[in-house]
Amino acid sequence: MAEVLNPLYKAELGFLEGTWRDREHLEAATADWVHWLNTRRLHSMLHYMSRAEVAADYHSTDNESSVAT
Repeated sequence: MAEVLNPLYKAELGFLEGTWRDREHLEAATADWVHWLNTRRLHSMLHYMSRAEVAADYHSTDNESSVAT
């Protein structure tokens, strides 16, 4: 997974946004990017849904099927 995520991080945050004033600014930009990646970025392999949407769907389906009868 890191082999896929690291190039995305470098391309989408590092090359597009450039340099930062200090470590704190880089950490804040990284946190913003991770939040965007998980909640807003659509992925074709996920049927153009965000990772958060897929996780929510999975957990709601998983909870319904695991109810004891």
